[in-house]
Amino acid sequence: MNIKLVGALIAVSVVACPILYFVVGPALDATQLATLKTLGIIAGCSALFCFVVGELTRNNSQMDKLWSLLPIAYTWVIAFNGGLSPRLVVMACLATVWGARLTFNFARKGAYRLRFWEGEEDYRWPVLRAKKEFQPRWKWMLFDLFFISIYQNALVLMITFPALVLMNVDVPFGWMDAVAAVLMLGFIIYETIADEQQWSFQSAKWKMIREGRKLEDLPAPYNKGFNTVGLWSVSRHPNYFAEQGTWCAFYLFTVAAGIGIFNWSIIGALLLIVLFLGSSAFAESISAAKYPEYEHYCKTVSKFFPGKKYVRQ
Repeated sequence: MNIKLVGALIAVSVVACPILYFVVGPALDATQLATLKTLGIIAGCSALFCFVVGELTRNNSQMDKLWSLLPIAYTWVIAFNGGLSPRLVVMACLATVWGARLTFNFARKGAYRLRFWEGEEDYRWPVLRAKKEFQPRWKWMLFDLFFISIYQNALVLMITFPALVLMNVDVPFGWMDAVAAVLMLGFIIYETIADEQQWSFQSAKWKMIREGRKLEDLPAPYNKGFNTVGLWSVSRHPNYFAEQGTWCAFYLFTVAAGIGIFNWSIIGALLLIVLFLGSSAFAESISAAKYPEYEHYCKTVSKFFPGKKYVRQ
């Protein structure tokens, strides 16, 4: 991940959020502001925890462990403070389903331990830490503080802003809400399928490697080293595609409630899309360095949206 992109993300967030709030609206009432304060305290405590524990243990996946849990807490706090309206309850339930799926997928990779500070670290963090841009160590510490701990916690909070702006809306739950709910659930199912296919592929590949077989001697498609079957045959990142779609669908609830096609609560979904652009590019640079056929895969398969690319012979 490019350090300039990180700086741009933080700058855009700091500048864009207030501008959108004051220019586009809607304004928050006293109850919403009190709720936002509560959510901000939770996010702040989480950021402090992630930074301190990440630095002490050198395991920077502390935020990864909380990524799937915090939106559940945020949406239910909003739902209770909003009087448990049908729309907010549906949104909180969908966020809970999303979080349960992601927590399970991360847990089976060994991310959680009884000693909460332990667990498998995301493979990208050690690669990133070793880059010259983050030497000496104090540079990485600043990255950990501002991007991993503060920015990512702020982003996770921002993706739940659509629920926050709907706390004082009296528009009954309607057909557009149902469409948003079905879309969000559909993206969650799509991501579940993608993760199951990835888990099955990687489990089978590593089982054969642990038995002493070399990667190039494995049967196809495992000898490529990366998944090219199922949803992964038509999208290089079907899970990222579904994740972005999930929170865009979450934002659609505000449109269904009559807030307007464009309002400031979209900022979380937009910044999530930008984050995945950078994260996917970094992950692909790692894969391209490890697997000879990955560059061809990138040339022939769409990055996010399902589809094949035309390659001129």
